Amino acid sequence: MAAFNVVRFRVKPEGEARFLDEHRKMRERLAGMKRAALIKTGERSYCLVGEWERFEDIVAARPTMIAMLDRFRDTLEDLGGGLGATDPVSGEVVVEMKLNA
Repeated sequence: MAAFNVVRFRVKPEGEARFLDEHRKMRERLAGMKRAALIKTGERSYCLVGEWERFEDIVAARPTMIAMLDRFRDTLEDLGGGLGATDPVSGEVVVEMKLNA
């Protein structure tokens, strides 16, 4: 069953250029990942959305994803509320909506 992961970030004002550069440079192949997109959701706020073949692929890739995060972790602000620098969620697709073109 297909799965997605979403990670929310808030970038320090002086870290935004490096944060974006680090994402542009990423070339690691993660087994089972179909695609990923970094989305700007507000002033210095971003979400990374990844689409995966299976939820188990996300679980297996977590150590690599954490290593990737460590390359730019210092550019991130604490999100507050005990979250730390990221707000990650992931799970299997339970409803897929087919839209007419």
